[in-house]
Amino acid sequence: MTQDRKSAFPRRRLLAAAPALLAAPALIRPAAAQGAAWPDRPVRVVVPFAAGGATDLSSRIVAQKLSELLGQPIVIENRPGAGGTLGVDAVAKAAPDGYSFAMSGLSTTALAMGLYKHMPYDPVKDIVPVAPTVLVPIGIAVRKGLGVSTLQEFIALLKAKPGKLSYGSAGNGSSGHISCVALLQQTGTQAVHVPYRGSGPVFNDLLAGVIDFTADAPGLIKPHAESGALVPLVMATDKRSSVLPEVPTSAEAGLPGYKAYSWFGLFAPAGTPQAIIDRLAQATEKALTDPAVAKKLNDEMGLPPMTGYTPAKFAGFLQEEINYWVPIVKASGASLD
Repeated sequence: MTQDRKSAFPRRRLLAAAPALLAAPALIRPAAAQGAAWPDRPVRVVVPFAAGGATDLSSRIVAQKLSELLGQPIVIENRPGAGGTLGVDAVAKAAPDGYSFAMSGLSTTALAMGLYKHMPYDPVKDIVPVAPTVLVPIGIAVRKGLGVSTLQEFIALLKAKPGKLSYGSAGNGSSGHISCVALLQQTGTQAVHVPYRGSGPVFNDLLAGVIDFTADAPGLIKPHAESGALVPLVMATDKRSSVLPEVPTSAEAGLPGYKAYSWFGLFAPAGTPQAIIDRLAQATEKALTDPAVAKKLNDEMGLPPMTGYTPAKFAGFLQEEINYWVPIVKASGASLD
């Protein structure tokens, strides 16, 4: 409010309002004070996918440590649907009071911007980057009954049966979806996409033989590979995964140009006080650098923690991802509306 506008209020109205202002100091506390008092009740983190996937599992590990650091429960709320955009949209439209955050990621920001012509939220204007959590290497795994054991055998099968095999993903526009689209485009093959509401249901149907293959995090593939139910064919990365060291990289498997990954991070509704964003970012950094947390994420799940990020650095990273992925997705011809 400008000084000229202040002078337009009659003096008696200001005097009449004084008792109310004194009785409600929380309304006039500066942002720094709000940040110092936050949180004084449970904080909600919306995971926009079903329980059991990499987003959900890693979020729960980080949330448990954040609860200890912040002194309040961090409550995970699964709100799957529309490739993750449903849950992120709920947070984008939530009150910017520091009690609603989204565990958004590559699929619900840069990939979605390339896939949707009409998104319910703007990934740049309606949500604010707080802190990244983990990088997600992507691997391709097939059901054992498919009868292939290498990527080249799988590609040959896809070519022999165009459009006959099916793959599942955590939803339209998810990282797994785009990873499979990229594989099919690069190999000149076709398969049917079956979208789910999270990775958990994908693996249930993959193990049951309802679908034939998927692209997902190595930590989710590992137990089924060890049991012999699934056959991991390739890690779409430059180096092998720490949890699936026997699985070749794209270059080693004969498809050097195939790269796929994802990442997750905390986002707040636009308008959330900067002091709160800064405090949560600092707490997230402490959580990710905790040895026990880092061991669970990296060594057990194959999800390297993304540390050393301020909110400003994370915002710069997000813009780089948008600049890189949106043209690729648009060039692929994939569209969801």
